[in-house]
Amino acid sequence: MSSEKHARFYLPWPDKQRAEAGDHNFINKVADVLSTAGMQVSFEDPVAADPRLGGYSVFFMRDPFVRNSVTVRKAYYYPFWHIETTNERWHWEVSNSTFDPSKIDEDAARKFFQSWRRRLYEPLLKSVEKGDFVYVPLQGKLLEKRYFQHCSPVEMLEHVLAQEPDREIVATLHPGEIYSDREQQTLSDLVAKHTRLSLQVGGMQELLPKCSYVVAMNSSVAFAGYFLKKPCVLFAGIDFHHIAANVNELGVAGAFKAVRKTKPPYPKYLWWFLQQMSINAGRPEAEDRIRARLAALGWPVT
Repeated sequence: MSSEKHARFYLPWPDKQRAEAGDHNFINKVADVLSTAGMQVSFEDPVAADPRLGGYSVFFMRDPFVRNSVTVRKAYYYPFWHIETTNERWHWEVSNSTFDPSKIDEDAARKFFQSWRRRLYEPLLKSVEKGDFVYVPLQGKLLEKRYFQHCSPVEMLEHVLAQEPDREIVATLHPGEIYSDREQQTLSDLVAKHTRLSLQVGGMQELLPKCSYVVAMNSSVAFAGYFLKKPCVLFAGIDFHHIAANVNELGVAGAFKAVRKTKPPYPKYLWWFLQQMSINAGRPEAEDRIRARLAALGWPVT
């Protein structure tokens, strides 16, 4: 068989192990679509990735090659997935698409929303309230402004303090990040300067149900807040920006003004984002959706 008809899946362990055992629901569905189209499929270690090999390639949460290559990544929750030509969520098809709530069936969206918020966050639902503090989940590289960000994360925190002069601000460090001495000292200085600001590690389950709103660069905590009907201000590019108060579009003051009065259509948005714009690997039409997506990207699967 020609190498041009070879599709290589570059998967980290244990995803490679699961796919080889036929136990990775989404990856194996993608492989089945390719095999049905007459392509040879293999599961390989990412260190073996080489664009000179020709054929087609599928990466897992990694930037793909320029030609005949895609990456697959969860849409935050299993079993919802994306097939994209970049690993940067803010350049995904959904990010560049227009969300029109008038085109979403209200009843279908409500049922989807109620079912999934119970499935994902039922323990938190009884404690949801409209608190009077702002929740700021910090990620990494606190002193650096990256190209997709409006400012550095520490500068974002300073903007929150300036825009909310009377409210308590609770900032959290990501449990999986390692912060430098300089980053920690900068945060300590801010806490010492502003008595309204407190800092802790993690705590989403405690803070998200009770906050007034979320401010983040592009943390998935803000997306989780949609299930609890918590609005958010975003300071960076991301795929779930459509119903957020986006600093890049509104400016800092405009975004904070908007978030205080916004009432986003959370059920319709989550249905659109997850059920319509993502591939639900648990649905019977998943392979048809995968085939259509790959065909749209120019793969020979039809």
